[in-house]
Amino acid sequence: MAGTRPVRGATLNAESRRFNLPSTEADGDWLDARGDVDGAPPPLRTTVTVEQPRTIINRVTSPDIPFDRSINPYRGCEHGCVYCFARPTHAFHDLSPGLDFESKLFAKPTAAALLRAELGKPGYEARPMALGTNTDPYQPIEAEWRVTRSVLEVLRDCDHPVTITTKSDRVVRDLDLLAPMAAKRLSVVCLSITSLNRKVAMTVEPRAPSPERRLTAVRRLADAGVPVFVSIAPVIPAITDHELEHLIERAAEAGARGCFFIPVRLPHEVAPLFRAWLDEHFPERAGKVMSIIQSLRGGRDNDPDFGTRMRGSGPWAELLRTRFHRACRKHGLNSERIQLRSDLFCPPRGPQGELFG
Repeated sequence: MAGTRPVRGATLNAESRRFNLPSTEADGDWLDARGDVDGAPPPLRTTVTVEQPRTIINRVTSPDIPFDRSINPYRGCEHGCVYCFARPTHAFHDLSPGLDFESKLFAKPTAAALLRAELGKPGYEARPMALGTNTDPYQPIEAEWRVTRSVLEVLRDCDHPVTITTKSDRVVRDLDLLAPMAAKRLSVVCLSITSLNRKVAMTVEPRAPSPERRLTAVRRLADAGVPVFVSIAPVIPAITDHELEHLIERAAEAGARGCFFIPVRLPHEVAPLFRAWLDEHFPERAGKVMSIIQSLRGGRDNDPDFGTRMRGSGPWAELLRTRFHRACRKHGLNSERIQLRSDLFCPPRGPQGELFG
C-alpha cells in the first residue's frame, strides 16, 4: 500500500511521555539516505549499539512469573511484533517504543564474561535461567553477534539449567549445546507461534520466521531429545483466537510436550501502537477487537494486576481456557511437568583452574 512502511510491525514512532522525554525527530538520521519508492517511505536501517552492563542476571520477583532469574542478551527486537510487552522499555533510553524498538537495537557482547563471574560468586545457588523473557534471544542479529550462544556455552560448561523462549527457528543452530544439556535435564525450549496463517503472521510479526519454520524447529528439537513446548502468545481476539485448536493440534504433531497461551496484553505505549496497527491492517474489525480485549481486562486496554494479567478475566477468558484445556487433553499435551536439575551445577573455573570468588 502506498505510503505504508514495509516489513515493520509498528505503524508509529512517537516518543514516550512517561519519563518527560524530549521530543525527537521521528525519522532522525537513522533512516537510509534513499528517496521514496513508489510513494512509500524509505526502509529503516537496523542499527546495533554495544551496551556494557555491570551485571547480566536479572532477578525476578513477580509472583505470577515461574522463574526467579533471567538474561536478556539484547534490548529491542527486530522481529517487530506489534503487541510486544517489552516495547515500553525503550523509553528508558529516550527512544520510541514504536519503530525505534524494532530498528535501534542494543547488544551485550560481555554477557558471557559477566555471567561467568556472577555464577562464580560464593553462595550462588543454581535455578533455571530464563532466556527470551523480554526480547527474543534469537532475533536476526544473533547470527552475527552470537551473544545468546556465548551465554549458553557458559551455562553448558557449568551444568546450569536453562529455559529458552523464542519465535525463531534459529534456536536449532545451538542444538549441539542444547541436546547434550537436555540429556542431563538441563534445557527446555519454548517456541512461540501466534498464527498458522502466513499472511496474518507476517502482519503481526513481520520479521519473525514463518509459522511452518517454527513448527519444523519444534520437530527438530523434539527429535534431538530437547523438551519443547509451544507458546500461543498472545491470542488476539477476532484475529487469531479461532486458530487455537488447530495450533494445539499442529504443536502435538510436531512433537511438543505441551502448550500454554496468554491473551494479548497492552501495557503503557503498546496500547496506542496496537490501536494504530488495527486501524491500518484490520479497520473493519478494530472496534470488535478492542471491545473483546477490554472485556478481558476489566474494561481497560490493559490489566496490570498480578494473577489476572497473564490469564484475563470474564466470560471470554473462561471460554478461551475451556477450549484450550479440551484441545490439550484431546492431543495428549501438558500431561507431564518437566523438572530441570539444579543439583549438577558446578561453578566456573578460572584460567588456572581455581574457582572464582
